[in-house]
Formats: sequence, structure tokens, C-alpha cells
Amino acid sequence: MAENRQGRRVDSADVIVVGAGPAGSSVAYWAAKNGLDVLVLEKAHFPRDKVCGDGLTPRAVAELQRMGVNFDGWARNWALRTYGGGHRIEIPWPSVDSLPNFGLTCPRIKLDEVLIRHAQKAGARLREGVTVTGPVVDPIRSMMRGVSAQMDGETVQFHARYVVDAGGVAARLATKLGREKNPQRPVGVAYRTYFRSPRSHDQVMESHLEMWDGVPHHSSLIPGYGWVFAEQDGLVNVGLGSLSATAKPSGVDYRTMFNVWMRNVPPEWGFTPENQVGTLRGAALPMAFNRKPHYGQGLLLVGDAGGMVSPFNGEGIAYALQSGRYAAQALVDALAAPNRQRAEDALCGYSTRLRQELGGYYTLGRVFASLISRPEIMHVCVQYGLPHPVLMRLVMKLLSDSYDRSGGDWMDRLISTLTHLAPKA
Repeated sequence: MAENRQGRRVDSADVIVVGAGPAGSSVAYWAAKNGLDVLVLEKAHFPRDKVCGDGLTPRAVAELQRMGVNFDGWARNWALRTYGGGHRIEIPWPSVDSLPNFGLTCPRIKLDEVLIRHAQKAGARLREGVTVTGPVVDPIRSMMRGVSAQMDGETVQFHARYVVDAGGVAARLATKLGREKNPQRPVGVAYRTYFRSPRSHDQVMESHLEMWDGVPHHSSLIPGYGWVFAEQDGLVNVGLGSLSATAKPSGVDYRTMFNVWMRNVPPEWGFTPENQVGTLRGAALPMAFNRKPHYGQGLLLVGDAGGMVSPFNGEGIAYALQSGRYAAQALVDALAAPNRQRAEDALCGYSTRLRQELGGYYTLGRVFASLISRPEIMHVCVQYGLPHPVLMRLVMKLLSDSYDRSGGDWMDRLISTLTHLAPKA
């Protein structure tokens, strides 16, 4: 399983982080801030883009605030507008003591570079244009001691005490160590593009819970949902996604589905080929801890590499940042431990912390995914649920993970109780 190609050793560190997305940058920032020597290996060169809805929920914003990221000038939004079942409802982001009451949007081509530069300012080191090809494993202890990579056409090795796979959905390091994804966990697919549009001034995130293959109520429902998120500079991020309760392919033609939706949106939105900026691109969304264990053999998984996308809403950035913070703390504790066993205990505690914090929530999300992946059930839910503001405020708190885990109102307490009672994923 492990790959150990010979190569010239070019660098070493306490911790190697593979991938400079939000998860990798979060690990790098928090670990470097706490005195560790952190080396981040990124195959691309910044600025580089990633397929994403670009939306940052209040929980993601809270992580940015913890990191001290300056997001002045980013597009803010104050509510979520939802369409479905012939209804429209607009609900402000919840007022929760532990979270800000606003969301943000920021294109990933900007966000990822802001985050990695922030980590560099904290002391992390970055090497761009490095394609990691496999793990370097100690043959005696079966523990990772670095990675092999291609750099400038040469095979090289980077050595470290511990390695973090922040390489996204592919999770190549984890896969080569035998950590395959669980096919019974939900998987989402998202496609998005950008348009120049007067809707760029909208300060509300918009979600369309029903997609039709023609004019609503005179055509057939198709399995998916859509979004319209206002960006900066006159742009909007427009996308659609679908959710499958398992990894089985849905068979949906997303490009055709997107084009049908665009033909049926109001013409004043300006979502026309002439106003489109960039191509329609898609990506898989690994959900609900679909790859585990999150620690083993000296390798930690963070963000998408560990399947940390919410089955409720496809949100991944908040959990990428959160898991990076948790992983960094485990690494700090492990490297300060007096012996090997205490170090392993600290790192295994990372997996435990993730399970305790998110396991029950993701289990509820898996139930949700199994329901809404069927359009006829989704239709009944939105038709009879959207007209009830109190119910929708509760649903919004649940779906956006914008509830207070340590108190709050009756809605917060109800959701907390449900997540504690649910089996930990």
C-alpha cells in the first residue's frame, strides 16, 4: 500500500501539510502559530481556482475570526432566501452568541491565497509546484516519515515527524495507505459558474430547493437544488447540486440540468451566455466522514480528505477550517509529549474530538440526505414546510449548523439534544 520511491531529500519539518486549501492553511496557521515548523506542499501555483459555491456560513466566518483573517471588503450577506413548493421565505442568519450573524462570499481563487498567505505570516513555509506522489513509510514502525514528490521534473522526498493529508476529495496519501472511502456515506455533486448580473448587489444568499425541467408545476421535478450567491465586482456565483444517500452515481446530466434552469430564470437576472464568466465546472462533495480513520500511522486527514462536508447543505469550508484547528492542536500536543505513547494518545484524540463534535450532526445529516435525494419527498417537505416561519427558522439553524452548542434558545437546545442522542458517525 505504501509508496517509498527513492528520491533526493530536499527539506524536512516537524509537520508536512499536503495541500494549501482552507483545511491545509488552517492546520499550517495554527501549528506555526504555536511554534511548530510547518511545510506546506501545493501542486499548483497561486492564484489558483477551485470549484465551489464560494459561500461562507456564519460558522465558517467564526473560524476566520479566530484566525484573525482580514475579510474587510468581502461581500457580506445577512439572510437566506429560499424558494420551493411555490413559496418564498427570507430568514435572517440566527443570532447566536457563539457565531456572527452574517455570512460572506469570496471566490476560491482569492480565498485560498488569502488563507495560505496568512499561514505564511504565522511562520508556515510554502512550496508551490510540488506534486506529492505517495507516502514515505518507516518499514520498522509502519509510520509515515514524509512524502515522495515530483518537483521540477525530479523525484524528491520531504521528511517530517507527522504528515497531514489536506489534498481534497482525492485524498491520495490516505488512499495509498489503504483508507478507502465508505460507499454507504452520502456524496454530493456541485456545478457552478459566474455571471455578470445586477443581482450582484443582493445581500442575501439564495437557495432554490426545487429544480424543474421546464416551467414550475407544469413539468417534472429533477433531483437537485440551486443557488445564487452575490460576489464582488458585479459577479454572482450560480450553481446547482444534487445529493445521493450513497456513493452510487445519480446518472444526472448536470450540464443539461443547468441549462434548463437558466432558460427558466427571470430574464432581468441576466444569466445569459453573453454574461457568463468562465465555464461551468463541477466537483464531488465527500460527506459525513466518508473516509476514516482520521488519524493513523502518523497521517492526519482534514477537510474534504476526511469527508468533512455537511450532508445538510454541502458546506465544506467551515469544517475544513475547524478540522485544521483541531489537527494543529493535536500535533502541538503530540510533539510536546514526553514519550511515543503519549504522542499517539494526543493524535488519536483528534479523531475522538471530531467524532464528538460532528459525529451526531453528520448522522442526522445522513438521514436528511436519504430523504431529500428523492424529489417527491423533497417536494412535500418544501410545499408544507416553507409557509411556516418558526419551523423554517428551526430548519435553517439545523441545515446551516448555526445553532448554539452550549445553550441558546429552545431551538438550539432541541438541535443539541438530537445531535447528542444520534449515534456518532
